[in-house]
Amino acid sequence: MKRQTLKLLALSALTLGALLPLPGIAAEPIPVVASFSILGDLVQVVGGERVKVTTLVGVDADAHTFEPKPLDAKTILQSRLFVINGLNFEPWAQKLAKSTNYKGQMLAASEGIKPRSMPPEKGHNHADTDPHAWQDPNNVVLYVKNIAKSLASLDPAGAIHYQKNSAKYIEELQALDQFTLAQFAPLTAKQRQVITSHDAFGYFAARYQIRFLAPQGINADLDPSAKEVAQLIRQIKRDQIKAVFVENMSNPKLLAQIAQDTGVTLGAKLYVDALSGPSEPGSTYLKMMRHNVAQLVAGMRQN
Repeated sequence: MKRQTLKLLALSALTLGALLPLPGIAAEPIPVVASFSILGDLVQVVGGERVKVTTLVGVDADAHTFEPKPLDAKTILQSRLFVINGLNFEPWAQKLAKSTNYKGQMLAASEGIKPRSMPPEKGHNHADTDPHAWQDPNNVVLYVKNIAKSLASLDPAGAIHYQKNSAKYIEELQALDQFTLAQFAPLTAKQRQVITSHDAFGYFAARYQIRFLAPQGINADLDPSAKEVAQLIRQIKRDQIKAVFVENMSNPKLLAQIAQDTGVTLGAKLYVDALSGPSEPGSTYLKMMRHNVAQLVAGMRQN
């Protein structure tokens, strides 16, 4: 009888062992919501198979003008982590979390980053702060560390997994930074001038010493005055700026008109506040940045 009881216990243990998750493997992916596509990519890279990521503002979409729908509220309530950029980039996200009485963890991925101030003459909806901190890969290192820390707090068993993923990705970010410095190195100060749809390249400009000019302020849905447009046209002609680009989530009409008035040909599309679909060159953060660098270099060489 005793031997039979031991056999039954051993069989039960084996059965139970087959049902339990293996060490390091999450029983069920952690539901995470990211406010916009670039953050969604970063969370997926750090979390890997241990997370299920939903992005509210999708590819080629503008987070500045996004309006949440009832389904978005439901999606947030079903998540354990809500990742936003912070720096007042998406104020609608915090309002949405509050209105739904969200009880999960909320992370501002830019936490700890020293924000840039916007020039006082620029009209925008972000107070005096430039929220586009991801335009400097060195800032994204901190984004990734913050994401890894938050995921580990929710899933301690996966802490090593998140740490390994983030460490590997940080190496790629550092390589991206060095690649970008090397690409811009041959360009003179006079060549380093670019016209873009709106002021979203402040951190990029500061890191890589590029001068970006835009007919719109920091907020892509604000229309510039006729005086501002006229000033920009005069500057393009005076400085012979050939590097003129539109962004994937911007209305290209204004910049196309400026290009026509100055005789400049528009360059390839840049990806700034949103990733592209999988068939285009900005489908991940790393691909987006390398694409932008290649296009900017090609444009500035003509200056």
